[in-house]
Amino acid sequence: MAERVLITGGAGFIGSHTADALLAQGYEVRMLDSLASQIHPSGTRPAYLPSEVELVQGDVRDIEAVRRALDGVTYVYHMAAETGVGQSMYEAGRYMDTNVRGTAVLWDAVAEKQGAVKKVVLPSSRAVYGEGKYVCATHGAVYPTGRDPARLRQRDWAMRCPVCDKPVDDAATDEACPKEPVSIYGLTKKYQEDISRLMSQVQRVPVVALRYFNVYGPRQAPGNPYTGVIVAFLNRLAGHQAISLYEEGVPKRDFVHVSDVVQANLAALKTNDEQLFRVFNVGSGVALTLKEISDCMCSVLERENAVEVTARHRIGDILSCYADVSRSRQELGYRPLMSFEDGIRELAQSIGQLTVEDRSDAVEAELRHKGLLLNG
Repeated sequence: MAERVLITGGAGFIGSHTADALLAQGYEVRMLDSLASQIHPSGTRPAYLPSEVELVQGDVRDIEAVRRALDGVTYVYHMAAETGVGQSMYEAGRYMDTNVRGTAVLWDAVAEKQGAVKKVVLPSSRAVYGEGKYVCATHGAVYPTGRDPARLRQRDWAMRCPVCDKPVDDAATDEACPKEPVSIYGLTKKYQEDISRLMSQVQRVPVVALRYFNVYGPRQAPGNPYTGVIVAFLNRLAGHQAISLYEEGVPKRDFVHVSDVVQANLAALKTNDEQLFRVFNVGSGVALTLKEISDCMCSVLERENAVEVTARHRIGDILSCYADVSRSRQELGYRPLMSFEDGIRELAQSIGQLTVEDRSDAVEAELRHKGLLLNG
């Protein structure tokens, strides 16, 4: 009999691609998903879910729904979460309730199964690192916790050494980097890890935490204005509007295609379980500036002069954080394969088949009203 896997929040784009891969490898797949309107406006089963997937509509904070979903389950991917960095800064209660309490409720239900669940894979986030790792010419590796708002208002985007206050260079962030989140979303992912680390020891259930960097790809909710900068940029270009770059396009990000994330997700099921709690970065290992990202997207969509460089900056945003994937390569056999240009071309084709209202201006207005989007 095939082993059954539960994916909480599985109807989203990462969960659905993971389900496809699990089915192809002979697993049975069940999903627990609330089909929240921000991601699933129709509130109905997404058409891209294979008929073989059993979908249980319910909230991860509802212990009865989680108990039903766990029946007969061997492995769990706990993907149910609110994910907007900017939105988390003014809807902190909802983010804490869903992400933190939802994780605690899941572990209550896992404990009741008394060993039936053999492993939990926890999709975490690079947001737990905050600003990540930098190198000072004088003090070596340093881990700044943020930038001075007064300097940001002067268009000084540089990160500075916490010891000598001199500008520092960014470096690939490895899993040993201190967890210093600078957003409520990042804080909730840290708490998810902390809860799961503790419960893995108490329940003797192995946990593999995968710290996703900036994931993008097909099925990423195009109508959700908080789904990520890539979809927001594509929506603006599709609507013949310019991309607005914050901080003069200087910030760097590590974008990883969903196909590479799925590769890591499946590898996590096959890790040895000598250590009950393990952490791995899942990124491309490549740092791209927002300017490089926008230029690539304009090239793919053949849109010239479609970039507006601004000095606006958003509270809770970081300057640079990209993945050191050495541990993932060595211990998971992880190999990111999709180039950014190829990934953008694929995503643009999938979104181009849809009619989506661009809501980025409304989101900016909301952030500005909340005091979270500032002019330089």
